[in-house]
Amino acid sequence: MTHTFDSTILREYDIRGIVGSTLHEADAYALGRSFAAHARDEGVTRLAVGRDGRTHSPMMEAALIRGLTEGGVDVLRTGLGPSPMLYWAVAELDVGGGIQITGSHNPAEYNGFKMLLSGRSVFGAEIQALGVRSAEGRWSEGEGTVSDVDIHDDYVDRLVEDFQGGEFRIGWDAGNGAAGPTVEKLIKRLGGEHHTLFTDVDGSFPNHHPDPTVEKNLEHLKALVAEKKLDFGIAYDGDGDRIGAIDSQGRVIWGDQLVSILAVPVLQANPGAPIIADVKASQMLFDRIAELGGQPVMWKTGHSLIKSKMKETGAPLAGEMSGHIFFKHRWYGFDDALYASVRLIEAIDQSGKSLTELKDAMPETLVTPELRFPVDEVRKFAVIDEILARLSQNGASVNKTDGARVMNDDGWWLLRASNTQDVLVARAEAQDGAGLERLMAQIDDQLAQSGVERVEADH
Repeated sequence: MTHTFDSTILREYDIRGIVGSTLHEADAYALGRSFAAHARDEGVTRLAVGRDGRTHSPMMEAALIRGLTEGGVDVLRTGLGPSPMLYWAVAELDVGGGIQITGSHNPAEYNGFKMLLSGRSVFGAEIQALGVRSAEGRWSEGEGTVSDVDIHDDYVDRLVEDFQGGEFRIGWDAGNGAAGPTVEKLIKRLGGEHHTLFTDVDGSFPNHHPDPTVEKNLEHLKALVAEKKLDFGIAYDGDGDRIGAIDSQGRVIWGDQLVSILAVPVLQANPGAPIIADVKASQMLFDRIAELGGQPVMWKTGHSLIKSKMKETGAPLAGEMSGHIFFKHRWYGFDDALYASVRLIEAIDQSGKSLTELKDAMPETLVTPELRFPVDEVRKFAVIDEILARLSQNGASVNKTDGARVMNDDGWWLLRASNTQDVLVARAEAQDGAGLERLMAQIDDQLAQSGVERVEADH
């Protein structure tokens, strides 16, 4: 047997597509067969499998497990839960890797697979190799077993095992995603007062789209914090690996700002350590890390890429604008929004200030949110290549770590291709409004030269 995947679902750091269009039950089975063979090549014969709360995740789970077991791999099924719970299972249980079935922060019609093997994330060329293996039918044979394990309480126990935080009045919005039941367990273990929204799992996401990096998705949380006069609010994406936060005034604490808060106690415990942030992060964050005595490291966007860079540099903390926060300090090095919440409570408490006061103290710059606009899947990377070529001819100051990040007297602007959606991502930061307008004009000019108009994607 052979199976060919739609090329668009083999992404940089996971497999993801639209169910019934680019992603089908047969793909889940073929992935199971291919991953089983790949794992067995490394001597791994036992894997954990978890899933999020999407309506098609049980179907995908069944097909994936059938493929894995027919490929001769034993499966430990952890069931419905956030992606970080599956990562924790891989770190703590007797398995050589794992797969989480999830569409992450994408709309309800999406689903996909995040993969771990032999202590690493499976991404990039390794994902492409799985596609080649499937197309060639290089599959192993066997009769693996399936067993169920309930690790939910054990995972929550570990989240709070060395919790050193204070007591606050907090609002929580799980967005009907997979983290909801975990949030309900977690708040029982924390001091303070807690109010929750949308912790029932519903794969149709009836209340709002579960992506806390888009401000309109935080409206319910803002209303809750205002109504109850809470200290702050925390929100999650569909699979619990992205965190969003607001202060008591409803102001968003963006991913890079969260890292600037979390870095303080981490660098106190690890003086001079490298702290990683992605290319979308504010220059203020990199300056703040240096001010705290740390080594700021700018790296590519993407959870798998960040995790690999953490291993390479030994960084105790990393973060992305997308709300993926990675702790190696007192944790495992993977992105876990629930654990990041626990550490945020600690960091706020240890600062002696409120989150609102910490927000007030942050340097004032004008920075756009992530601007995402649709570009055809086959065109998005080519546009960035064209822009980089033009910029190099113009002698611009460009960081090419991930797309084009251009520095000039006004500040900086960024254009990069998303690895998870058919969009380009832009961002700019300046000291004043006029500077920001000039930066945005430069972005629009570069896009226009490649035949692209900056029209915001509908989230």
